[in-house]
Amino acid sequence: MANHTLEGNRLETIPRQPVSQPALINAVEGTLADFLACQIAALDAVDPALGGFARTARDLVMAGGKRLRPTFAYWGWRGVTGAAEPVEVVLPALGALELMHTFALVHDDLMDESDTRRGRPTAHRLFAAQHGAKFGGSAAILIGDLCLVWADQLLARTSLPATTLLNVRACYDRMRIEAIAGQYLDVLGETDPDSWSVERALVVARHKTASYTVQWPLGFGLALAGGDPRLEEAYREYGLAVGEAFQLRDDMLGVYGDPAVTGKPAADDLRTGKPTTLLMLAHQLATAEQRAELTTDLAGAVIPAEGSGELNPIARRARLITETGAPARVEEMIRARVAEGVAALADAPIHSDVRTALVELATAATQRPA
Repeated sequence: MANHTLEGNRLETIPRQPVSQPALINAVEGTLADFLACQIAALDAVDPALGGFARTARDLVMAGGKRLRPTFAYWGWRGVTGAAEPVEVVLPALGALELMHTFALVHDDLMDESDTRRGRPTAHRLFAAQHGAKFGGSAAILIGDLCLVWADQLLARTSLPATTLLNVRACYDRMRIEAIAGQYLDVLGETDPDSWSVERALVVARHKTASYTVQWPLGFGLALAGGDPRLEEAYREYGLAVGEAFQLRDDMLGVYGDPAVTGKPAADDLRTGKPTTLLMLAHQLATAEQRAELTTDLAGAVIPAEGSGELNPIARRARLITETGAPARVEEMIRARVAEGVAALADAPIHSDVRTALVELATAATQRPA
């Protein structure tokens, strides 16, 4: 495998253990870039338009991001293998998680009609600018599908025994199914918010985000290492707790995040009426008067003139949610889940550096500004 990535993001050497976080990300991105260069060349040879299509997919994959999923998978693997095992063997599998993640993001952005992601136009907006909205939506679906197929192809390049790869694949398939199930419930919630509750919002968080961001990437890493029954329960408890906390932070950023930092439009969740845990808690804690205002449809709301000093409807709703005390309650839930996740590792038979890394990741993933 060539030891470099595309467009100047150069990886001078594939790192040996122990691997720092920047080196790990660089290695994963190098693996992705080399793989994607071959895929682009193959499609370019069929038709230049397909090459352009594949380059758009490549750009979406390589457009930054936290790379949390391969990071959690790496530490899940390291928890068994220790520091002496070279990381090269699992890099294709770690890269496959980022391709799967891009598939999920592209489809999610289309369903949410989001304009930006990571500070750039979303896939459907990029294509819509070329040939209109219908083409944009269709092309975005195909981009997501292509990334999912690429994920399968890259995962298959992992040089491990067939029995190990079968177990890895089983974990990978369950991760995908749970992510799709959670996404369906997320979409359903927007169409039927009256039937939603805090408990159901947490089910969505558990499946749409926790399982495929933390829990199953850790399990995926464990499977890459050949498994260890002593770690399964600790990884599961940590993964669910930290994964839910990750989604709860996302709920907060969806209302109060700074678009310049998050790279996504402000208050998208409020605009679409997404029944997040934050919004469900606000309904639960609100007075009758506050609840009536929270259920007001924002469609067609009049935006006050600039300089009038009057808050726009979205900003008013965000302030109202704050007044219910729901954000403070969500912050408590985040802290409790991080503590629960960290406690799950206390007696796990893993090296101290792995435990330290996972504790630091729990904090970084849940106290982030974007």
